[in-house]
Amino acid sequence: MTGTLEVPGTSCRAMTQYSIATWRLLETGWQDGATNMAIDEAILQAVASGHSPPTLRFYGWNPPCLSLGYAQTWSVVDSASCREHGWDVVRRPTGGRAILHIDELTYSVCAPENEPRVHGGVLASYRRLSDALAAGLELLGLNPARAQPVAEDGKARDSSRSNAVLSPLPVHGPVCFDRPSNFEITIGARKLVGSAQARKLDVVLQHGTLPLYGDITRIASALNGDERRRSAIRRQLRESATTLQASLGRHVSYEQVVPLLSQGFAATLDLQLAIGALTPWEQEQTRAIRAEKYANENWTRRR
Repeated sequence: MTGTLEVPGTSCRAMTQYSIATWRLLETGWQDGATNMAIDEAILQAVASGHSPPTLRFYGWNPPCLSLGYAQTWSVVDSASCREHGWDVVRRPTGGRAILHIDELTYSVCAPENEPRVHGGVLASYRRLSDALAAGLELLGLNPARAQPVAEDGKARDSSRSNAVLSPLPVHGPVCFDRPSNFEITIGARKLVGSAQARKLDVVLQHGTLPLYGDITRIASALNGDERRRSAIRRQLRESATTLQASLGRHVSYEQVVPLLSQGFAATLDLQLAIGALTPWEQEQTRAIRAEKYANENWTRRR
């Protein structure tokens, strides 16, 4: 399917400093974990070479998949339990901690580092993309907040101040959703969207997960540890994380969420979204990257 996304109304449109730009909009459906990560990297390479424009992509996971952050140790994974549940395991090209991709919508953004919407440091680009996500969630009827950066003393700091020394929020465990990172989307202080970023070939790749429904604590079964440790992870996640269904009090499907998040990106970032598809080159690169990297045990299981 091709065309340009029409954004009805301007209720979620913010005043920005951007000139109108055209990005590609992809909806690639449900793929296994290795394929999903290979597609993101193939798009990154295509954007870096100028063969593809900046791209906003939405996708799902089939079968469900545990993803590890780039530097996360393999030792956190209970591979036998994952096999028993029918869950894949993949290592992301981005940082952060483990996520169980199940009953969710995932987004990714690939854009050159000099693109004004992602230009600057990690925190600056995170904030702009979080504003776009929040605008889409507002169209669903939510009132999302953004987790605030913290300074080295652990106190919240104003990120607009040039002298603010910002650092990641403290890390307590192996699970991404046990607490929000800087500018991630929260509902009632519970994390709703988890995102991670990588920069390569002068391109920013940010992707993130929006749990739609289901038991947010299921990830505990994918991680090593005795039942006491797993119970502690479950308790923490019940307090710190939420799903779209729990936040709204009603079920919303993947197919319903994609156009609203797209509208949020278009309105907030002054974008025209041209509906497209992976190019033949990107498809070929996806197959090669999947085989050489994301489906390769040497990549996935490295310590």
